[in-house]
Amino acid sequence: MPRFDYTLNYAQLDLRAQPELYRVGVGEQGVLLVQPYKSELLPHWRFATPDAARESSETIHTMFLAYLKAGEFVGADMARKFLQMGFTRSRRYANHKGGKKYAGPVPADKKGQSGAHGRPELPRQPEDPVKAESARIFKAKWDEAEANEEYNRLKKAHKARYG
Repeated sequence: MPRFDYTLNYAQLDLRAQPELYRVGVGEQGVLLVQPYKSELLPHWRFATPDAARESSETIHTMFLAYLKAGEFVGADMARKFLQMGFTRSRRYANHKGGKKYAGPVPADKKGQSGAHGRPELPRQPEDPVKAESARIFKAKWDEAEANEEYNRLKKAHKARYG
């Protein structure tokens, strides 16, 4: 699978107008880069409490469905990534007080990439039940998005057309 292209100048690109430049990549790659979707989705992304996570995940899932209805695969995929990120960040805070998972800074040549980059994981704390519930809420919406037949049809078509 082609990896997400971090070399593009996303601050200057409108991926709604140029969806051919978008690559799905792996996991959450590009979630905080791809415009105009980042600007549309980010203001709704919250996970600090289960109530915030519920409202956020429902709003983002509704946006996911609207992007699908409009035939905007890139927007739908970005919404799916925000749901995934809601889950992963909630889980990180559930497992690590303050949300810091790894020791030390990310090396300059590894910024913007996923993974630990050789840094040791900090010890897990007793699970925070509030953040764990937020994670469960986001996971349910993320799973719903991943299982959506129209999303999967558009994803397959996008990959076949653009790589």
